[in-house]
Amino acid sequence: MKPIAVDAFGGDHAPKEVILGAFLAAKEFDLDIVLVGKKSEVEHNVGLFSKDFSSHVVQKITIENASDIITMFDKPSVAIRKKDSSIYMGMELVKQKQASAFVSAGNSGAVMAIAMVVLGKLKGISRPAIGALLPTVNSSVLLLDAGANVDCKPMHLLEFSIMGSVFIKHMLGIQKPIIGLISNGSEPGKGNSLVIKAYDLIKSSVLNFYGNIEGNEIFSDKVDVAVCDGFVGNIILKTSESVPNIIGEFLKAQISKSLVYKIGYLLSKPAFRMLKKKTDYAEFGGAPLLGVNGACIISHGRSKAYAIKNAILKAAKFASLDINIKIEEAVEKCSALKYIHRGVENAI
Repeated sequence: MKPIAVDAFGGDHAPKEVILGAFLAAKEFDLDIVLVGKKSEVEHNVGLFSKDFSSHVVQKITIENASDIITMFDKPSVAIRKKDSSIYMGMELVKQKQASAFVSAGNSGAVMAIAMVVLGKLKGISRPAIGALLPTVNSSVLLLDAGANVDCKPMHLLEFSIMGSVFIKHMLGIQKPIIGLISNGSEPGKGNSLVIKAYDLIKSSVLNFYGNIEGNEIFSDKVDVAVCDGFVGNIILKTSESVPNIIGEFLKAQISKSLVYKIGYLLSKPAFRMLKKKTDYAEFGGAPLLGVNGACIISHGRSKAYAIKNAILKAAKFASLDINIKIEEAVEKCSALKYIHRGVENAI
């Protein structure tokens, strides 16, 4: 496998935490990694960490100089013009087959825009989407789209369903992933015009379609892929990310009020620790950008070394399983999409 390209200057804790995460991934998964960013600063940090790792691991880390940086405040229209940035040059490595995949904890809008420009879209996909894996009681659910497309057509939700089904099948080993369409009611006919039309489209496909699901069912293990437009998806994602912190703060406040509560907390500490691990975004590593012609993982902006390490593993697995080829094959087999792509999408 070619190296995994990593944006050394993406995220709140770059470059140190990103570079440490690269070292951890090289050590634990025996992966080759190319760090993309300002060479002098990357070299300095690589030197600091090298003494803590074996020569074998150090040799797996290489550097690709990128003189520019895309900030979290850069608009996509600005970002795509920064061709010497770590994101742009990392994408170019994937396009030129010098890297198997790209990982960034930087500006997600910029990553999306540059991926569209540099990598292009997969055959048969009109809208790439961000897939966020969220914890459920017994497993996890892929939320798609988690923020890339605010305005969608019914055909886009069908595309998301196909991409999500392929991703879950091969990445998690679930042979017939169950697709759910997020709506304000579980009955057919519920939802806005987008959801109502998308319901009929997805139902007419060969996908394992559960039907509509409401917000309180997303984490219930009823479905493996929860489909919606990026506006709804991003709100769900941000809300769900805040819940563990709110619960943690509430528990701290209550536990401090009583000795009995403190004793109970100490006895239950292993369970709380497991809950924290299950709901920690760092465990999931990052979100796949599905629908672009290359393996790309977008990590949380707050990612530290552990999250970066897991994102690199996810990127390597995505590339090694040829997920994009499998998505194109699935799209090709979808008769509903073939009909739409012939120019009648506006009719639905």
